[in-house]
Formats: sequence, structure tokens, C-alpha cells
Amino acid sequence: MKHIYHFIFFLFFIVLLTGCGLRDNLKKGNESYALGEYFEAAKYYKKAYARTPAKERKKRGEIAYVLGESYRLTNYTLRARGSYINAVRYNYPDSIVYFHLAEMHRKNGDYKAAEKNYQIYLTYKPDDILAQNGLVSCELAPEWKQKPTRHIVKKFTLFNSRRAEYSPMYAGDETDQVYFTSTRDQAKGNDLNKITGMKSADIFVAKKNERAQWQTPEIIESDINSEFEDGACAFSPDGKTMYFTRCRRDGTVPVYAEIYVSHRTGANWGSPQKCEIIKDTLSSVAHPAVSPDGEWLYFTSDMPGGVGGLDIWRVPILADGFGAVENLGEEINTPGDEMFPTFRSNGEFYFSSNGHPGMGGLDIFRATKGINNEWRVRNMRSPVNSQGDDFGMTFEGEYNRGFFSSNRGDARGWDHIYSFEVPEIIYTVTGWVYDKEAYELPDAIVSIVGRDGTNEKVNVKKDGSFTMQVKRGMNYVFMASNRGYLNHKEELVTDTIQENREYVLQFPLSSMSRPVLIENIFYEFDKANLTEESTESLDNLIKLLSDNPHVTIELAAHTDYRGSDAYNMILSQKRAESVVRYLIAGGIDKNRLTAKGYGESQPKLVRKRLAEQYEFLNDGDVLTEEFILALPEEEQEICNAINRRTEFKVVRTTYNLY
Repeated sequence: MKHIYHFIFFLFFIVLLTGCGLRDNLKKGNESYALGEYFEAAKYYKKAYARTPAKERKKRGEIAYVLGESYRLTNYTLRARGSYINAVRYNYPDSIVYFHLAEMHRKNGDYKAAEKNYQIYLTYKPDDILAQNGLVSCELAPEWKQKPTRHIVKKFTLFNSRRAEYSPMYAGDETDQVYFTSTRDQAKGNDLNKITGMKSADIFVAKKNERAQWQTPEIIESDINSEFEDGACAFSPDGKTMYFTRCRRDGTVPVYAEIYVSHRTGANWGSPQKCEIIKDTLSSVAHPAVSPDGEWLYFTSDMPGGVGGLDIWRVPILADGFGAVENLGEEINTPGDEMFPTFRSNGEFYFSSNGHPGMGGLDIFRATKGINNEWRVRNMRSPVNSQGDDFGMTFEGEYNRGFFSSNRGDARGWDHIYSFEVPEIIYTVTGWVYDKEAYELPDAIVSIVGRDGTNEKVNVKKDGSFTMQVKRGMNYVFMASNRGYLNHKEELVTDTIQENREYVLQFPLSSMSRPVLIENIFYEFDKANLTEESTESLDNLIKLLSDNPHVTIELAAHTDYRGSDAYNMILSQKRAESVVRYLIAGGIDKNRLTAKGYGESQPKLVRKRLAEQYEFLNDGDVLTEEFILALPEEEQEICNAINRRTEFKVVRTTYNLY
């Protein structure tokens, strides 16, 4: 009997200790949670949950929920998901648990499970915009992963450590320096932050050497770094002023982020001063960004008057401080959180949000102003965005490359720095300027006029070529000229496809000092009527004469030696007149044209290009009857065909000029 009393007392003692331990852990967890020390709170809630009997379903559900919240707020998404599942299992009464569970499923890439829990939540809150956007996201995210953008994204090993790094930022226009925030071992202080479970963050800088290679990051030796959380910095356009976030700790009251400013003298950063942006001491201001013109400071805040939890605001930078704050409005801000604003030098605005439809967690968005000054917001999609948190994008000057931070693939939720680059789409034009019947013209000049304002002249190379970059979706006019030659114009409308393109333009110039062959002119057999196959060449001649409006020409038709001299002379004259009539019908002033038939009296003089076509001909040969009859029969027919030709030669270059 005595043993039974001892056993009962032991059980009572264990229950008493368990109850005391449960209450103590819950109390400490609640205190830590109230101070925003979520990492610390999670440790106590975890112990409290373990000590809560399974039969106490209501209490288990409540503890599981706050444990899930603590994990969620420290980015332990897998643990948060497990805790929310437990909260649902024990019938946690608030439907918000389904929303948070859906969010954690989405942050872990399980879009089907996320969709299911969004739908459950929407049965309770059908008008919730964030849940509606979450459902849309579950449809869009898999599509974006299957059809990624052209961005190349890589984890940038040199900038990362075994801890967390985030918010990289180029120092103004100095693209050889990148500042970022890190909790690595070199950060000041030894204590672990009760909010994150890591060392308090400091600002580090990485620089390029003389060979443009990135060097190992180093901590900034300045009062900018303190025992508190320091990071998420931004710079004025000239790189001489730094704004950054500091989260001071008290231990007895909640933590509110603040923005500080430091000015650089030479290579050293001065002692930072707190920016008095708002008078509200119970709101956070963080994540500064300076507009490209240096006139506005953008930041994140939970101050009253916003659209959601965290909104992006801006305030004018004045000589003696700051002006009145402005909310960026509902085109940017949502009922969720908008954070980490940054700018590209061309004025494009970037920020991160978990309120707009996205792939999971924070996604990076690009915002540009429309015609009516409204914001147009676009998700950057995969691979820039992922199922994790993606934020803090910075660009290397005008280039579409740089860095951003993400906790993708890290089970602990720690952030790391990634590089990104969009391979440049290059549209080029290669042109060749040459004598129509000879070789290249190395003294030629090409004038280029574009609808975008392009107006320049290019000297060709020794081989008569030139190469230049052009823009996509643009209209251009190219005019090639050379002393002693008629100008030649080509027009080009470039495509808009997202891949490299090369356009090749030919500029065959017509000599002003000798007859020029008009290729592919055909007449009906033994007649002067032009055939339909002649249309393209004659239309090109009309264009050439239109591009050279002060030129008059003689149209000359030639025959071979077969037939009588008189007959050939009459036939060639009629053929020349047929060409002149076509040109007049095409809009060329008849006073600029003279028709002349030469019959067989002017056999063809072989020049370089023609000699290259036929091995039996040489530069300088004249295709006389005597020359032709000395050739084999097949080659004779070729020479007769060459002699049957239509040419033009320039007579004047001052028509209607004076």
C-alpha cells in the first residue's frame, strides 16, 4: 500500500512540474513574441507544445498556431507549415490559419496544396484580396516556371558566407563597389539576435581590383556598423551619401526600424545621424532608396494611412531635412507587404511584394509610369522570382545585369546574394558599298537617319563594308555616296523579336563616268516590247533616279551582231524608247531621259565582275564579232547574250539645280 502512495505522489509531482513548465514557457514565449523576438519565442512555444497533453486539443491548436507564426516571421517556412498543419488538426478556431498554411505551401512550391487551402479560407472570407491573388498565383507560377524569361540567375559564391546576406547595392554610379548586409562571423558583436537567431547584421563592401575582378567582401570600418542590426543601404546618385536601416534593441519594448544617413569624405564614411522622416515613434521606417534625380527618398513603413501592412512611401529630400511623406498608392501597395524599393538609373522602379500575384513569398516587381502618369506593375517572373523571398535588386549602371537577394532553396530561410544578367539582344546592320560592275569603294560614306533621332555618317572600311548597331522596332534610311557615283538608298525596318538579328544591306553604286548595265531587262523575241520579268529592274531604276533628282541619263539599247546593221539600229532604238516610256509612266520627268539605240556598234567591254563570272573572259576584253567567232559555239552564245543589253549613262548632274 505504501508503494501505491509513493507512485501516486510521483505522478502528481510530474503533472505539477509539467504544468509549471508549460505555463512558464508560454509566458516567456508570449513575452518574446510581443517584443518581436520571434526566434526566441519559437524556442519557448516549441517546448510548451511538447508539454501540452494531446487531449488538450484547444490549447495544442493555439500553441501550434503561434509557433507557426514565430517560424513564419523568421522564414522557417517548412517548420511554419508543419505547425499550421498541427493547428488545423487541433481545430484552431480562426480561419486565418488556412491562409497562412496556403502561403507556406506556396513558399515551398506546393501550388496544389496552396490552392486547396486558399479555397477553404475564401469560404470564410470571400472578399479577401490577398487570398484571391494567392489563387491566381497558383495558376501563374507553374506557367512562369515552364516559360522563364531570358534572365540568367546564379548564386554569387564570392559574396555569400555560411550565414545570411541580402540587399546588395551599387554605390551610386560607382559600379566597381557593391555594398550589402550580412550576418557573417565578421559582423560586430558576439550575441545572437533574438529576432533572427543570428548575429546582428552589418554592412559589408566588395570592390573590384584593377583587372575588374571582385575581391573578398570586407566590413565597413565606420560607426555605420553598430551592435544593432544595420543594413539595407542606398546611395545618392553621386555615391557620397548613404542611407541605411538600423534596428536598435531595448529588451523591454518592441523594436522599430529607423533610417540613418552618413556622408562620405574621401574614402571614409562619417558618423551616421538619424533621419527625422516621421514624428510617429510607434512605426518603422526602413529600406531606403534614392530616386535617380536625387530628389526623393523612398522607404518602407507600417505607419497609419497606408494600404496594407507594410507600404512603400516617399518623401522629398530638402536642404535642411525632409518634406511631407507620400504613399505611392494602390497601384504599388496592396493589403499585403511592399518592401525593398530600388531604382535603375533609367528611372525604372523595382520593389518586392507578397500582395501582388507572384510565385511565393516576396516577388520582385518592375514599375514604370504610363502616359497618364499611372504606375504599370509587372512581375519579373522566373528565374528572377522563385517560390521563396526575392528582393533587393540593384543594376550595374545602364546594363541589364546586377545582383539581388533570395532565400530560395534554403531550409533555414537565410538569404543569399544572386547575380542576374539578361544577354544583350544585339541588332546589327552590315553594309557593303561597291562599284556595280567592279569592286569595293573604300572612300564611300554612308549616311544613316532613324526615326529615333539617329543622324550620323559612317566611313566604310577598306573592303567597302561598315557595321553598326541599330534598335529594335525602328525605321532607318541608309544613303551610300562616293565621288563619281550616283547615290544609293536603302530603307530598313527592324524587327522586335527577342533574339539577336543581323541585317545585310547591299549598296551597288552606279558610275557617273561610264555606261551602267541595267540587269534583267528582257524584250519579246525580235521586238521592242518589254516583258513582265523586266519590271523589278526598271522599278529599281525609277527609285535610283528619284534618289538622284538632279541627274539626267541616256537610255542605250544594244544588240548582237546577227542581223543587218540597219535592222539592229531600228530595233535597239525602239527598245530604248520602250524603257523611257516605262520610266515616264513611273513618274520620272521626260526631260531627264534620252533614248538611244546603238545596234551592234558598241560591243560590250568586259570589266572585273563580269570576268569573274566567266573563266574564258578577262578584264578588258571587247566582245566584237571577230572575238566571239573565235570562241567555241557555247561560249559564242553567252557573248551574244551579253551584248544584247540595256544600259544608262549619266549626261548631266545639275538638272533643275540652278
